[in-house]
Amino acid sequence: MRTMPVIAIHGGAGTISAAALTAGAAQPYHEALRDILQAGQALLLKGARALDAVCLAVEMLEDCPLFNAGHGAVFTQAETHELDAAVMNGADLRAGAVAGVSHIRHPVRAARAVMEEGAHVLLAGAGAEAFARERGLEMVEPAYFSTEARRSQLHRAQAAGRVVLDHDGAASSTGASGAPLDEGRKFGTVGAVALDHEGHLAAATSTGGMTNKRVGRIGDSPLIGAGTYADDKRAAVSCTGSGEMFIRTAAAYDVCARMRYAGQSLAQAAQAVVMQSLPAIGGSGGLIAIDRLGNVCMPFNTEGMYRGHARGTDAPKTAIHR
Repeated sequence: MRTMPVIAIHGGAGTISAAALTAGAAQPYHEALRDILQAGQALLLKGARALDAVCLAVEMLEDCPLFNAGHGAVFTQAETHELDAAVMNGADLRAGAVAGVSHIRHPVRAARAVMEEGAHVLLAGAGAEAFARERGLEMVEPAYFSTEARRSQLHRAQAAGRVVLDHDGAASSTGASGAPLDEGRKFGTVGAVALDHEGHLAAATSTGGMTNKRVGRIGDSPLIGAGTYADDKRAAVSCTGSGEMFIRTAAAYDVCARMRYAGQSLAQAAQAVVMQSLPAIGGSGGLIAIDRLGNVCMPFNTEGMYRGHARGTDAPKTAIHR
């Protein structure tokens, strides 16, 4: 019996930018989310694997400067880019990830290549980039990832003498950012989870990290079990938020562990992680998850999260605030 395919995506969580709560400000985000969902949905309806759908969705998110992954990634304190990505296949628990790369156009493709090569799970820095070149992946100069909006964000963060999580900084000193979520208090990871016709699950996550972060900092996104996890028997999960807290709670895996060992439903497990475990240590953000039955859960403990999902042939649904 064939399963009805489902895909869900996120583009980061954060707080409401009160000055930008207009339909006009939100429209570009809804359109981008909808276009990406439709592409992933179309692939699944053609019989493609969940892994293919989540990788396509995250590649498209990496190409969209509205989000902090790939083109439009934030800057480190050295005014450079260090990008991270991970993928996981729920059917066999294969996973791949790259961290701290600055020349790979689509880090998620490199993460998948690591997974498919099979010898390792996580490659970082120059080694990851050498591997990507060997595999014939598209390489770019670091300037490809830069946008002036992100550079201004960095300079404001440096002037304030602080490290700001993921997408942070754009509204911190100027008020309205023109975005539905306040860029001064936003987590910029992107991700996708999917269930395919064969009942297989997959997850993918990608990020530019933190504005003004220390060179070499790695968050939860490329760490299997922290920001990314998929297991056909339980769920596929992609997280966004304060990465250090997601690492400390093994947030993505904890959703599946609660389902396996405590018999919790997807909703119960995801809510417990996002609303209890993370806040207990000061963690902010959210996650998207799909279980083997096609249930979708997208909890967040911030005021908003860019998100959406598409089920079967139904029109995609997108949302930003509650």
